Amino acid sequence: MKQWLSAVIAVLCLFTAKIQAQEVDKTKPYEMMAQVSQETFSRLKAEQTAIQADPNRLKVIVKEELMPYVNIKYSAYKLLGSHLKKTTSEERAEFVKAFDAYLISSYAQVLTLYTNQEIVLEKAKKIPEGRSIISVRVDILDSARPTVKVDFKLRKNKKTGEWQAFDMVAEGVSLLSTKQSEWNGKIRKEGISSVSKELTTLAKQAIRLEGSK
Repeated sequence: MKQWLSAVIAVLCLFTAKIQAQEVDKTKPYEMMAQVSQETFSRLKAEQTAIQADPNRLKVIVKEELMPYVNIKYSAYKLLGSHLKKTTSEERAEFVKAFDAYLISSYAQVLTLYTNQEIVLEKAKKIPEGRSIISVRVDILDSARPTVKVDFKLRKNKKTGEWQAFDMVAEGVSLLSTKQSEWNGKIRKEGISSVSKELTTLAKQAIRLEGSK
């Protein structure tokens, strides 16, 4: 669990910078991640007063700054796996919306654990011609814990040439695979709408700062 918390903190640190969209070249995934991560720490520090006053401010930050760099639809569809073909377009849209809200809330809650972890990104590599999915390695250095190795999976939009994250693998364990195993049985027994409603309910929970009651 601690590894996943560290991994989520890392993805936030890599994708939640307060910078104008046109300033980030999404066609260069390594440079994109490095540029956004440099801006993240200053934003988190700058907004601590507002966050302490209203922890739900973190949901706004995540929604506005993180999600534009995540391919939520692709991620949600991969999570559904074999169930995808058995759903209607309305059910899929409902699930994507619920999953999006769930991730925003989940990432916002984990962001309360941010304590200046050091993030070391993999150096840029030449991407083979025609490759649309790559992994970018990130080491999370924390003086209180062993180094955590995380691979962020990014997918290239063939039309725009831009890259977006859709999964992360912490110490060999995929976030999507973990959630798929967690929700697969419920989807099979109760249907996708039941899971969507559950995710929507979870997403509405208020953000709590560490140590608060």
